[in-house]
Amino acid sequence: MTADAVFAAALDTAQRTASPISQLSSTADVGLDTAYATQHALIARRVARGERIAGLKLGFTSQAKAQQMGVHDVIMGTLTDAMRLHDGAVFDRRSAIHPRIEPEVAYLLAADIDGSEAGRPLSEVVAAVAPALEIIDSRYRDFRFSLADVVADNTSAAAYVIGPWTAFAQAGALDNRAVQLEVDGRVSATGSTAAILGDPGRAIAAAARLAARHGFTLRAGTVLLAGAATTAVPLPDHGVVEATIAGLGRVGIRTHDGADSLAQEGAR
Repeated sequence: MTADAVFAAALDTAQRTASPISQLSSTADVGLDTAYATQHALIARRVARGERIAGLKLGFTSQAKAQQMGVHDVIMGTLTDAMRLHDGAVFDRRSAIHPRIEPEVAYLLAADIDGSEAGRPLSEVVAAVAPALEIIDSRYRDFRFSLADVVADNTSAAAYVIGPWTAFAQAGALDNRAVQLEVDGRVSATGSTAAILGDPGRAIAAAARLAARHGFTLRAGTVLLAGAATTAVPLPDHGVVEATIAGLGRVGIRTHDGADSLAQEGAR
């Protein structure tokens, strides 16, 4: 097996069993090309099991987070239909290792996009926008990783939920919308859509550039998560997490760790 296939198998097992592994970079010299090849091999394993690619996501779109990690460019991951949660759905905390959650802006693509079309007006390539939540869950022990590690691990993607769509033509400017993340009705983080590359609309061009460079495809009808608008917070074992973006609306999920169902079983 090639190195990327070996790495992909290890990460796939870690995700499926919710069991952390050591960083790939701790025992091997993993460059960015190998990291993206690993991610593609990882997604190919999931597709072979019946999942469908539903879109893409960007990471390190916050300048502060990028500086913290010592990186100078955004990174890209893949979304599948198995990662999608309905607005208000329940996420089983036991399916993840150490999940965190963050509010995002989601775009619904109206057209196929490639690197040569990066300069097209957003109105031609974006059908709608929505508030979204992404659950991230590094498969590495202690949530510690290098840039190559996190790319190989599909940018820590675990699950996502999308709120109500607004037609792009009706959404207005999104460069500085207030964002609030709440856990059980208490504010956990606040921020602005400006934290996403200064304007989340810039995510389209960034995604087109990365797609052309690293072998991704941006298809009409799929989703692009533009990046986090606030810091990520730990996902509670039990609770309700909601995000609000001014002018776009609210999106939320519930979480549990199975304790309630276990207690009910024991009471029978």
